[in-house]
Amino acid sequence: MQVLDRVSEVLKQKGGHIWSISPEATVYEALRIMADNNVGSLLVLDRGNLAGLVSERDYARKIILKGRSSKDTMVNEIMISAPITIAPDCSVDEAMRIMTGNRVRHLPVTNPNGSISGIVSIGDLVNWIISAHQETIENLQSYIAGNA
Repeated sequence: MQVLDRVSEVLKQKGGHIWSISPEATVYEALRIMADNNVGSLLVLDRGNLAGLVSERDYARKIILKGRSSKDTMVNEIMISAPITIAPDCSVDEAMRIMTGNRVRHLPVTNPNGSISGIVSIGDLVNWIISAHQETIENLQSYIAGNA
């Protein structure tokens, strides 16, 4: 594992399931899916095409703080309608820069033909980087000990 590895490697390790919801679903339904699957965001798909992204942060800021009801509000009313996306060949390092620079926690991964490969979270990338550093530390310790 390296910080210059491709996001496609992260997706392979994480598994290929993509959690999604329709833009016409209620925010309550979105929250239930997120809670049931222990995820912080969902891709919003309209007839298989990426229409947006909805996250727990959207719920907190656009429903709770505004006194709205999650059972009466549709996902398309609070979703990010043009989420920043990355390609599978984007490096982990570059994905982290994009997240940090744009203050986002989730990036949909799309192929050149527009199909969706998956989604990576800040947690996915941080775990990858920690593993990469741990691997480097172990290699250096082995080298210093003369085991290489």
